[in-house]
Amino acid sequence: MEYEIFNLGDVTLQSGVTLPNAFLAYKTYGKLNEKKDNVIIYPTAFGDQHVQNEWLIGNGMALDPSKYFIIVPNLLGNGLSSSPSNTPPPFDNANFPQVTIYDNVKFQYRLVTEKFGIQKIALVVGWSMGAIQSFQWGASYPDMVERIAPFCGGAKTWPQTYVVLNGMKAALMAAVGFESNKLNKLTSADMRAVGNVYAGWGVSQAFYREELYREMGYDSLEGFVAGVWEDSFMKMNPHNVLAMLWTGQNANISANPAYHGDFDAALKTIKAITCIMPGSTDLFCTVDDNKYEAKLIPNAVCHPIESIWGHFAGRGINIVDNKFIDDNLKHLLALSANG
Repeated sequence: MEYEIFNLGDVTLQSGVTLPNAFLAYKTYGKLNEKKDNVIIYPTAFGDQHVQNEWLIGNGMALDPSKYFIIVPNLLGNGLSSSPSNTPPPFDNANFPQVTIYDNVKFQYRLVTEKFGIQKIALVVGWSMGAIQSFQWGASYPDMVERIAPFCGGAKTWPQTYVVLNGMKAALMAAVGFESNKLNKLTSADMRAVGNVYAGWGVSQAFYREELYREMGYDSLEGFVAGVWEDSFMKMNPHNVLAMLWTGQNANISANPAYHGDFDAALKTIKAITCIMPGSTDLFCTVDDNKYEAKLIPNAVCHPIESIWGHFAGRGINIVDNKFIDDNLKHLLALSANG
């Protein structure tokens, strides 16, 4: 897997903890033009690495590397950027500090400005926890970001979403009898239960009822759960997952010194032309939550992805959903950012 490393040095996190020798893993696609204004930032989602974003990048697509310079920064905790699994003591494994979405975007800003000298961003786009990072970019750097396109994700972790993530966390905590001092005993095998918890949330009731998993090559419900949900989670490091779950549970674009928790004010500050694409049957990042957010962002539209793929309408698997997202991104990029 090819990617580059941007060394951040010793960083002080929002929590007040200093993480020594922190770094961002990232990959770029295309070339930065002379004006440095053809930039698209495409952050990764929970559990994903940059390769999982590549389905939305390609010639003739909205994210066309022959036109744009696309930067995919990896989320802290995902195993490539600074994470429990690759940080030396005293911050290894269960001792990794709490990292916020605000921290992630601040570090991405450093990458964009210090490494590349970029001052204007044409678009920030992302799925799920990538979506919340695109909202955060819009709120943290309103004069820099011209457009944002969050899909299947909110500008904060709404209460029910928090509960869903808590269920995933509880599956890991149960493996150590809910004793946090035993967390370092967790193994990837303990992730099987997390996959089963997520299986009920990742896609919709209709997806299961209509047995769409057969389109993915599974001839039984059990085979699908084991082959997709269990398998994908068991490939993840449990400590990385706990770190990302904390980031996800505490995600809120206003939870920082700029907005002091005033969520509505943070939304109103976003100047970017905004296209929010919730999955119409997403069970934990709902259309209603996004509609609330879209009403407060001055220049926002909410275009639901009409799909029974639930949260995974934004996962790059279903061709119809992929085309809908790509078409909306093409339309968004064609709009003048100057009004």
